[in-house]
Amino acid sequence: MSEDASTEPSDETVVQTAAEAAEDVVFSRFDRSEVDDLDVTVTFEDGTLEVDVYLDAPDGRADTERIADDAALAARSAVDDLFRE
Repeated sequence: MSEDASTEPSDETVVQTAAEAAEDVVFSRFDRSEVDDLDVTVTFEDGTLEVDVYLDAPDGRADTERIADDAALAARSAVDDLFRE
């Protein structure tokens, strides 16, 4: 992270970026009609990012746990990229 806090993204931007990245992964692998429930919870406090993804897609043919994990990893990666900019 940069020492100049004024150039760092806001907490809101971090949370939004992470949530969008997670949703992008889920909906790149499932049609929206296949997803019964998606809950992406993102918190960013004191420089610590927490991402939890719950996915319920019983009619999908993919492994929902794996995709939820991939979505959480993508969220973290998107935030890392945000801080590198």
